[in-house]
Amino acid sequence: MKYLFRLSLFVTTLILSGEYCNAQKANLLVGTYTQKGSKGIYLFQFDTATGKAIEISHTDNISNPSFLAITKDKQFVYSVNENTEGGMSSFSLSNNKLKLINQVVTNGADPCYISISKDEKNILVANYSGGSIAQFYRFADGRVSNVRQLVQHKGSSLNKARQEKAHVHGSFFSPDGNYLLTPDLGMDQLSIYPFQSKNNPPLNTDKAKHIQTAAGSGPRHLSFSKNGNTFYLAEELTGSVAVFQFKDGNASLIQTVKTHPSNFNGAPGTADIHVSPNGHFLYVSNRGEENNIVKFPILSNGKLVAEKAMYFSTQGNSPRNFTISEDGKWLLVANQNTDNIVVFKVNEINGDLINTGNSIKVSMPVCLVLF
Repeated sequence: MKYLFRLSLFVTTLILSGEYCNAQKANLLVGTYTQKGSKGIYLFQFDTATGKAIEISHTDNISNPSFLAITKDKQFVYSVNENTEGGMSSFSLSNNKLKLINQVVTNGADPCYISISKDEKNILVANYSGGSIAQFYRFADGRVSNVRQLVQHKGSSLNKARQEKAHVHGSFFSPDGNYLLTPDLGMDQLSIYPFQSKNNPPLNTDKAKHIQTAAGSGPRHLSFSKNGNTFYLAEELTGSVAVFQFKDGNASLIQTVKTHPSNFNGAPGTADIHVSPNGHFLYVSNRGEENNIVKFPILSNGKLVAEKAMYFSTQGNSPRNFTISEDGKWLLVANQNTDNIVVFKVNEINGDLINTGNSIKVSMPVCLVLF
């Protein structure tokens, strides 16, 4: 009996050890610009115990796959191809390798953001220089259709160098999937489109709401609160975050805070923005002369505690994008101009970022997807 008990205990220990080892491994996809020799999209294995990463594979000859999206089952990956003739590529992901399925044009120049609808039947792309939103149908085998719906923005704003025309900078679904929010940096405008996958076309432009942001602010990216009642809009050109209450497709501004200290006199360059998985903190990256990530505590009413902002160097130049692990324990930031991805450990109590000393070398990293 003792032998059987010990054998059972030994087998149980092996099983639990295997599960523990598996739990320590995650995958990291990296989208890049390819003009300095990058191969396109890179896949790394990320060790969630140590914060170290090992390259597994990469694509070949995919031009400027700067922004990425992945399906819920992790079997398909989609990228924009950020070129003058904008494109999008679809890939299958199997045995740790990306295989190209098909490529289509986006009918707009320099696509910079891509998202998948909640039912995963549609893909939405923001064409930055084209100033438009392109909608594609997604087939069950991972292929994408040609553009089915194109929504063109027209307008300009205060900053003549950056806002000479419409520049759609993102396509963000509300948590329920019923609305698509599109920040337009060129027009200082946030558009909210009702979205219904069963309709053709799915974006209801007649019932869209258009919110003007502060003149010269340059809205770029946004992130929703954990309960979906608030979203945070990063404004690149003024280095600010506009906080909105959100309900049934309606948004109302409740607060605006700066992403840099009051004594900062340089040119702002706010880039990416994410709410922590526990909903307690907001993180925002600043490029240009700052090259940091700022952390704001979030109050129960959704507002930010600006006077308790904390700043953390990204250990590189031009933090274009960053990602947070689902458990909230890791934050990885892509420094585009210094060709490195820096790994931070997150203090789970106060949200502070702790530099692990781990850095991943990649040419011109732009987008990170950790899964």
